[in-house]
Amino acid sequence: MSQTPRILFLLPYPLGKAPSQRFRVEQLLPLLDAAGIRYTLRPFMSMATWEVLYRQGSLLRKAWGIAGSFVRRKITVLFEAPKYDYIFIHREAAPLGPPVFEWLLAKVLRKKIIFDFDDAIWIPNTSAENRIAAWLKAHWKTRCICRWSYKAAGGNDFLCDYARRSGAPQVVRMPTVVDTQNRYNRLKTHHPGKPVVGWTGSHSTLKYLDGLLPLLRQLQETLDFTFLVIADKKPELPLKDWIYVPWDPTTEITDLLRMDIGIMPLTADRWSEGKCGFKLIQYLVLGIPAVASPVGVNSRIIEEGVNGYLADDPQAWQAALHKLLSDATLRARLGAAGREKIVRDYSVLAVRDTFLSLFR
Repeated sequence: MSQTPRILFLLPYPLGKAPSQRFRVEQLLPLLDAAGIRYTLRPFMSMATWEVLYRQGSLLRKAWGIAGSFVRRKITVLFEAPKYDYIFIHREAAPLGPPVFEWLLAKVLRKKIIFDFDDAIWIPNTSAENRIAAWLKAHWKTRCICRWSYKAAGGNDFLCDYARRSGAPQVVRMPTVVDTQNRYNRLKTHHPGKPVVGWTGSHSTLKYLDGLLPLLRQLQETLDFTFLVIADKKPELPLKDWIYVPWDPTTEITDLLRMDIGIMPLTADRWSEGKCGFKLIQYLVLGIPAVASPVGVNSRIIEEGVNGYLADDPQAWQAALHKLLSDATLRARLGAAGREKIVRDYSVLAVRDTFLSLFR
């Protein structure tokens, strides 16, 4: 192995597009630059394919784009990979099919695979009408990739435990983090007036709001507040005062700062156990106190009454939201404590040594 290691990153998405990839890989690359470590990024999906993937129709363009991505990945693995010391795979080398590329890397080319994942991706999370997609994704391959890896990096304890049970020889807990020195270097200014309760997420996670909507509607009968949704798809909400802001990476911070209170409801299931609490991390780093379901890592991020509240039933949700909505001073105090927590435990600097240790 050369004195300075060379790393090949096999990524699923185009650069700058997917939150998981942006925050677990792309924003950590300056740490490698500072350490003098050389690397190459190879996304599976082209920008053109990404732009049509979630649109209705365009089946031929989607199929052609995915097929072309498989050809490019094959070339990357067979012709480029041999000259690298480490192969960093975020989630999977290809989104469909069995772990052929991972097998070639580990068993044929004998490469040291760093396998990074931040969701319970071994659990099918598709609806009954999408069984074909679930079959094509071959969720079982996560166990194989863990077993073939040199090191596995899980975003929380639940994921790390799975990696160990799957036979990963070395497992490292590496939470999803934010850059508190540059991008996330602002703090919410809390003031009296009409507060905003907010939620951010993708269209696939809008379902977690369903159980809270009756409660929010009831609260708006007695308290004057706006509900804000930041997402990639506009929902239909039965609330008298709510606004929708399309998710945009260029205005993401400014949009989040419109919130006075952030929420993260979840259902208590194995899929939710695998989540890394990124919504909470975004809220708290900006000084926005949060209310969340006590599921998985949420209970680790939220310190009850210090930076937010945990709520496991409608009564607890109502009490927590009522308390925060009624007291701007309390929101400011909990928000400041949240910022301190994220800087200490969930910042780029906090995981610097952990991330660099993956390549030793």
